[in-house]
Amino acid sequence: MKSVIKFFKWFFIFILALVLGLYISGYGYIFKGIWVVYLHGHTTAYIDDFKFFETEEILASSKPQPWPIHKNYNTVSETKALSEMNDSLETIAFLIIKNDSIWFEKYADGYNEKSQTNSFSMAKTITSAMLGKAIDEGFIKSLDQPVGDFYPQYADTGLTVGDLSSMASGLDWDESYSNPFGMTARAYYDTDLAETILKLKVVEKPGERFKYLSGNTQLLAMVIQKSIQRASINLNGYLQDSFWQPMGFEQPALWQIDDEENRLVKAYCCIGSNARDFARFGKLYKDYGKWNGQQILDSSFVAKSITPRFPENPEYGYGLWLSDFKDRKIFALRGILGQYVIAIPEDDLIIVRLGHNRGNKTDLPFSSDFYVFIDEAYKMLGLN
Repeated sequence: MKSVIKFFKWFFIFILALVLGLYISGYGYIFKGIWVVYLHGHTTAYIDDFKFFETEEILASSKPQPWPIHKNYNTVSETKALSEMNDSLETIAFLIIKNDSIWFEKYADGYNEKSQTNSFSMAKTITSAMLGKAIDEGFIKSLDQPVGDFYPQYADTGLTVGDLSSMASGLDWDESYSNPFGMTARAYYDTDLAETILKLKVVEKPGERFKYLSGNTQLLAMVIQKSIQRASINLNGYLQDSFWQPMGFEQPALWQIDDEENRLVKAYCCIGSNARDFARFGKLYKDYGKWNGQQILDSSFVAKSITPRFPENPEYGYGLWLSDFKDRKIFALRGILGQYVIAIPEDDLIIVRLGHNRGNKTDLPFSSDFYVFIDEAYKMLGLN
């Protein structure tokens, strides 16, 4: 009996020392990660986890503009291949929008057209759209404006806001999703996101090559935040005024913030919204920044955004993923668990998919599900 008591005594001391050690060394956020993820039955971030974080609300538009319903709405069923893919990846929302009308719509697992789920990295496109708006309104001079104009530690590095949007910063961010001690985990679960970001250093020449880094988008958001300070508005308010309101978003959204005191939005991820409202950004870019007759975003900025910056990396423009699948010019908002808003202007088509898991990795820029979603939607529509 004494040996059992002794064992538990030393086990308790070990656990206490481990906890204190992690907090003292600055890794206390790991315990929040354990609570949010593992103690709620998951092994990684998930589409409903934003309810465990502080958030800012983005209000629905005072003049909502519902999507028109196509005359052939839901008259065609999913193909077998699409149904099997959606079941295996636990898709919770799948939309096909043809000629700006909802042609097909399906929800699963208790989710519906109002359900808020995590955008993950689709938020990067939205943040880049805010950059375009800030340039259009004169808060930021151009894509070539130096980041050092806003954060002096980046003066003389050659780093520009366009480099951040196009993923060509040369920053020493570590895009690791499995390392609990890494930057990505710290940014997601810790409470001082700005401190993490402003420790980043330029270690490669900016503007030379594509390298996908979430830290780029977060620093870009902080630049936008600084640029609009004279307008006395924060980022979520700017998103609401610039896009949510004029584009008639039907539902409010939530945007994760780092903590209650700083209230810095996690701009590289984490907007909680629904499939119908996420789809609006597909239409906005498809129509070169015009929304139902109103020019929301400068058309030249949109054109640049959906064009590869680097010929050797044709899969990315400015804030958008690009593809030439089926010999079409395709662009997409994309999140880590297979969140997609896929726009194909040539066929006036938008495909939205939200869910719990993504497809298998391929040698191509997208995982396997992306190609299945497009192929099967074309079969359903009777298109080649």
